[in-house]
Amino acid sequence: MSLKTFHLVFISVCVLLSLGLAVWSLAAYASAGKAADLVFGLGWLVAGAALAAYERIVLRKLKPISYL
Repeated sequence: MSLKTFHLVFISVCVLLSLGLAVWSLAAYASAGKAADLVFGLGWLVAGAALAAYERIVLRKLKPISYL
């Protein structure tokens, strides 16, 4: 597995985990109404979006490099 493949898989997993944490925090906010849960949920959403944007940039930059 190349460094490019590992990097893309790792960032994809991080995006999914951050979005999962956002859903979890926002669900906790919906049930308990704590402001901290809302802040954490929005923060994880922003982190997931930033990681997805980073992954797009990396894909464009490393386009000529093989996945193997």
